[in-house]
Amino acid sequence: MDMKVSKNQVDRLGDRLRSGPIVESDLGLLDDYRRSFGDAYEIVVCTIREKLKLEPTGRPAKSTPSIIEKLRRESIRLSQIQDIAGCRIIVADILEQDRVIAALGALFPGASVIDRRVNPTYGYRAVHVIPRVSEKLIEIQIRSSLQHLWAEVSEKLSDVMDPAIKYGGGEATVRRILDKSSSMVAKQESTEQGLAKLRNEAANEPEILRMDENTARTRVLISELLSEMYNRAEGRIVNLTPFDDSDRSKAENSKFQLELDLHRKGIDHEVVLLQAASEEALRRTHRRYFESPTQIASPAVHGGKPG
Repeated sequence: MDMKVSKNQVDRLGDRLRSGPIVESDLGLLDDYRRSFGDAYEIVVCTIREKLKLEPTGRPAKSTPSIIEKLRRESIRLSQIQDIAGCRIIVADILEQDRVIAALGALFPGASVIDRRVNPTYGYRAVHVIPRVSEKLIEIQIRSSLQHLWAEVSEKLSDVMDPAIKYGGGEATVRRILDKSSSMVAKQESTEQGLAKLRNEAANEPEILRMDENTARTRVLISELLSEMYNRAEGRIVNLTPFDDSDRSKAENSKFQLELDLHRKGIDHEVVLLQAASEEALRRTHRRYFESPTQIASPAVHGGKPG
C-alpha cells in the first residue's frame, strides 16, 4: 500500500476486515498500512530515549487479530485507530508517572492525553499520550508499577480464560476481584500523592514515615488480592524469534509470512512484533506472554516499588 493512499481506501480496507471473510490480499494491504507508521514510530521512541533517558518497550505494529477485533468491537474506522504503533513506559509510582507525562507533553506539543486514571476503562488505569508525527498517530502508554500489574493480570486472564474479561465481562468472581483491586490501586495512588504533598510541608516527621510504611504494606495486599485469580489453562509462547534493530524489515517480512501461513492453515495464533533493549526488558513490560496469572501477581515480585 502506497503511503499516499487515501483515508477512504484505508477505511474501505477496514470495512472488509470487519465484515470478513479475511482474504490474503487484504492481509497484505493491512501489513503495508502498518509498516507506513515505521518512521514516525522510530522518531517517537528515539526522542524518548535521547531526551528523557528512558527505555520504552515498543510495538511497531499492532497485531492483525487485535486490529480486526477492535474494528468489530467498536464503531471505529481503521484510519481512526490510535494505537497501530506505539510504545510502553513503566515507572515506579504515580508521582513519577506525572513527571514523565509532563515531560512528554513538552517533547510533543499538541499531543492528545487520555488519562484513564480519572476515567478507567473496565478497571484499566494508565495514561496514554498520543502525538501526531509525520501525520501518523503513535500511542505512548505510561503506567505505574501497580497499574501495570493490574493490566498484566487482566490481559493474561483474557488470554487464558475469556477475552470478555478485558472489556468488562467474564465470570462474576473474576470481575469482582479485578474491580476491587482496581479501586484499591486508585486509592493507594491517591494516598501516595497526598503523602508527597505532606512530605514537602513537613519533611522527616515520624507520622509521615509511618504512613509510608503503611502504603508499602498496602502494595503487598493489592498483589495478594490479584493472586487469588484462577490459574486455568496456561497461555504460552509457541515461538520467540529475536532480531537485531537493523533487521526491522526482515522481522516485518517474517511476521507477515507467518501470519499468512497461519491464516492458510486456519490456526488462531497471534503474531506479535515487539521492540525492547533486551529480553529482560520485554519480560518486564509484557509479562503476559511469558508468565501465568499467578506468576504475574506474585507478591514476591511486586511487594514494593521497582528500583
